[in-house]
Amino acid sequence: MIPLDSSLLIVTDLDGSLLDHHDYNWDAASEWLARLNAHHIPLVICSSKTAAEIIPLQKRLGIAGAPFIAENGARVAFGGDEPLTEEPSASYRALCQTLQTLQADFRFDGFHQFSDAEVARFTGLTLTEASQSRLRDASEVVLWRDDEEKLDDFRHALAQHQLALTQGGRFWHVMPAGSGKGVALAQLQQHLAEQEGHQRTTIGLGDGPNDAPMLERVDYAVVIKGFSKTPVVLQRPDEENVYHTARPGPEGWREGLDYFLAQSV
Repeated sequence: MIPLDSSLLIVTDLDGSLLDHHDYNWDAASEWLARLNAHHIPLVICSSKTAAEIIPLQKRLGIAGAPFIAENGARVAFGGDEPLTEEPSASYRALCQTLQTLQADFRFDGFHQFSDAEVARFTGLTLTEASQSRLRDASEVVLWRDDEEKLDDFRHALAQHQLALTQGGRFWHVMPAGSGKGVALAQLQQHLAEQEGHQRTTIGLGDGPNDAPMLERVDYAVVIKGFSKTPVVLQRPDEENVYHTARPGPEGWREGLDYFLAQSV
């Protein structure tokens, strides 16, 4: 079993993992959150959510100021007081302009084309949360309305603009080529190692295909039962360090930490 001490680092996806897929609660995980805090074990959010969504959530989770990875790795925050974004960034606006040119050949909609109320309606978020989800830095959420057979053509078209497509728990995401949760986690691990003088043992938890690069990067991986049609497939030889949960959402999150850590308590 993994020692439950401050040399550990927990890296977690949010929607469908720490947060319930339907109502975004984390009640089932709250006991473990308190236990991690008591043992001074950092909890790093690694999510498709924006920084504007993650920073208020960190406060509610009691981990304000912790490092986090936003927009599927398109933004990495190394910790401390991150400024709250009030407007979408210039790079995000440029990305949306590129996507608008591709709508001549493919049928899809981006979050920038919806109002806060519309995003709230199809995500289940509050109006405030929906507004925060639209304050983006470097990636766009896409609702694919075309044939699935055209996704490969869409990927090829995006690549011509140095962009890539990844599938989340419920939506597609367009982001800069070469970015992702695994690349972002590697950057964060390097930063922490230089700051602290040692490498931490990592446990990662996620439920979607976009979590695979992060789950391949960590020492121990928890694949939470998800709702995506596409299974999470990991390319790693150490199957003994990978656990697939029977339960979804925060119950699966708790189940995963119970599996790797419970006997250490």
